Amino acid sequence: MNISRTEYPNPQAQRENWINLNGQWDFGFKKIQTGFKFSSDASLALKLFKEANYTDKINVPFCIESVLSGIGNTDFVNLVWYRKKVKIDKTDKRIFLCIGAADYLTTVLVNGQVAGRHKGGYTSFRFEITDLVKKGENEIFILCEDSVRNPLVCRGKQSEKKKSHGCDYTRTTGIWQTVYLEFTPKSYIKNFRLYPDIDGCSLTVEADFEGISDFSAEAFYEGRKVGSLKENNRKGNSFFKLDLNEKHLWEAGKGRLYDLTLKFGEDEVKSYFGLRSVRLDGMKFLINEKSVFQRLVLDQGFYKDGIYTAPDEEAMIKDIELSMSLGFNGARLHQKVFEPRFLYHCDRLGYIVWGEYPCWGLDYSSPKSIPAFLSEWEQAVERDFNHPSIVGWCPFNETWNYHGRSQYDPLLETVFDFTKSVDRTRPCIDTSGNFHVKTDIYDVHDYSYDPVFFKKNYDRLITENYLYEHVLNDNPGRQKYGGQPVFISEYGGIKWESDESIKSWGYGVDVKTPEEFCERYCKLTEAIIGNKKIFGFCYTQLYDIEQEQNGLLTYEREKKFSDGVYEKIRNCNMALAEIEK
Repeated sequence: MNISRTEYPNPQAQRENWINLNGQWDFGFKKIQTGFKFSSDASLALKLFKEANYTDKINVPFCIESVLSGIGNTDFVNLVWYRKKVKIDKTDKRIFLCIGAADYLTTVLVNGQVAGRHKGGYTSFRFEITDLVKKGENEIFILCEDSVRNPLVCRGKQSEKKKSHGCDYTRTTGIWQTVYLEFTPKSYIKNFRLYPDIDGCSLTVEADFEGISDFSAEAFYEGRKVGSLKENNRKGNSFFKLDLNEKHLWEAGKGRLYDLTLKFGEDEVKSYFGLRSVRLDGMKFLINEKSVFQRLVLDQGFYKDGIYTAPDEEAMIKDIELSMSLGFNGARLHQKVFEPRFLYHCDRLGYIVWGEYPCWGLDYSSPKSIPAFLSEWEQAVERDFNHPSIVGWCPFNETWNYHGRSQYDPLLETVFDFTKSVDRTRPCIDTSGNFHVKTDIYDVHDYSYDPVFFKKNYDRLITENYLYEHVLNDNPGRQKYGGQPVFISEYGGIKWESDESIKSWGYGVDVKTPEEFCERYCKLTEAIIGNKKIFGFCYTQLYDIEQEQNGLLTYEREKKFSDGVYEKIRNCNMALAEIEK
């Protein structure tokens, strides 16, 4: 079997010495009929390592539910286990087993010994296995436990019912991003943060080191060295200022990335950065001190054959390029933590995105949700901090009451405060749509069908400083507009069936012709672009996903309309916004 997804998974921290473990693994799985509970320790993994059968072969990194996995089982699955024998030449290097993402509770054994456990379905993790491997053949065993019905598990858009329905889709169980080995010297760079300064034309590097050694950094632009530094005998946590002799700003549509090489003793890491700033100024969203209207589209990161996992790198690039070809300058990466390789292409192409978390499934009414959510969210923010394309954070989306119980407001306030403490360089929306508790930006989800009604409501923001929002009207006292910058972060969702063989779902079901679709799209969008107190929109959505058929493209990313319709949509999206004037 050919190995899928052969590219290095994280271009922001790339080492030359690594081994891709994607491809065929021995595989087994099990559905627990009733009373499934997550294991409290590694005993279940140790037991399965000795006793489990391997009934299938699976193509990693694709989940069991996907066609590309070679299995395609879309029923509920609670336990999946993997086995692979790997030849390793034992050296004086440190050896790490790295997993891009696996849903949900993962236990890793190497040669029958516990390497580590990780909780969370969306973030990257690694375990040092130096002392567990031997020269020659080694056996790696991975157990993933999952449940989309546990109230303290974030499932995102994975269906909690057996079949997909509404805006919930096929589940993802187990490994869904690249598995690989990475080798470092004894002294190495554990982690680093990058802080660009457009005024000072410099980059501050905050690095965490293991061991003591000399540190150096070099920056390049289009192959030219534009800055360097060297410090002797560094250890622990350190800050370094790297002055740049050329200024090239990262902007929407123009990535202009600098290459960066970091060295700590014998450890060398290849990275990159974008020179840009973001901040709010009154009602405006500034990028490099310039008001930039955010022309975004909802992208949920689903693929027909790979579910959560893109079949190849070209598919990720295609989604960004298709969006930009329609006049969008970015996306809300919705209800999913996208893989670093996708974010790299956003960085490279100058594509604005919001870092979000797949919060659906969490019990928002329970205080227990705070520690359950924070650990996973922290990992996401820390992993993706250095991406210039990410202009803001949004940990929650539409925190509707849980089984009739009201939202626990301290959850949103705590997560907001935590996010701001971890990253003071970006704005944060506490929850997209509702219910707002403490937020830098007041965003609204509005799927009104009538453009006249839609425009009239938001014109009141200009004339009366009154923000219409159906959640405010339907849930008096739950949230209050406090004069923050305004973002229409979901609207439209106009249904247009592309697959009549399934029962479709969407908003705005009364549109009958492509011309009607285009007219509604443009009038709704023009109402937002023409409002001088709104800094951006996000249209729902870029492509259809299974039964939700309100995309501008089909699930296969094919056209649904004529070139003329798409040209009108593009021109509408790219019109100069009032807030940019």
